[in-house]
Amino acid sequence: MMIKNEGFTLIEIIVSLAIFSFIMIVVVSFLFATNFSNTRSKADRETQENARRLLDQIVYEAKSAKGIYTSTTTSSQLSLETTHYLPTGETTTYIDFFLCGSDLKSLCLKKESQNPIVLNSDSVQITSLTFTTLLNNGTIPSLQIALTVGSKNSSSDPANSASISLSSTVSIRSN
Repeated sequence: MMIKNEGFTLIEIIVSLAIFSFIMIVVVSFLFATNFSNTRSKADRETQENARRLLDQIVYEAKSAKGIYTSTTTSSQLSLETTHYLPTGETTTYIDFFLCGSDLKSLCLKKESQNPIVLNSDSVQITSLTFTTLLNNGTIPSLQIALTVGSKNSSSDPANSASISLSSTVSIRSN
C-alpha cells in the first residue's frame, strides 16, 4: 500500500502568501489613492464654487451700482452707492464688501444700517481680496476685482488643501 502525501509544501505556502500579500498591497494602495483623490477633488470643488459665487455676487452688485463711494473704498474694501436694499423713504443706499471675522479671512457684505453678513462658507477662507478703481475714457469708472480663496485645512493634510485665484473687471453704470 502506497501512502500519498497530501497537503502543501512549505515553499508552496510561502509563494502563495507572497502573491496574496502583493495583491493586498496593490488593492490597499489603490484604495488610499482613490480616497486621497476624492478628498482633494472635494476640496477643489468647494473652493472653486465659493470663489465663483463670491466673485459673481460682487460683480452683480457692482454692475447695478450707481457708483463707487470713494470715501470708504480702499484696496481691500469696496463701497457702492446702489438702489438695491433701499431703506424706507430713501432713493439710494450704500453697501460694502470687506474682509471680516476675527482673522479677517471671511468676505462680508454690509448693507447700510445693518449688521455684516458673511458670504463664504465655513470650509473656505479668503486669502487675498483687492479692489482697484479704473477710469475708462476718464469718466466711466470700472472696477477690477482680484480674489483668492483657499480651503480651511486645520489638519495640514495636503488632500484637503485647495486654492484658486479669480479676477474680473466690471464697469459701473453710474446713473
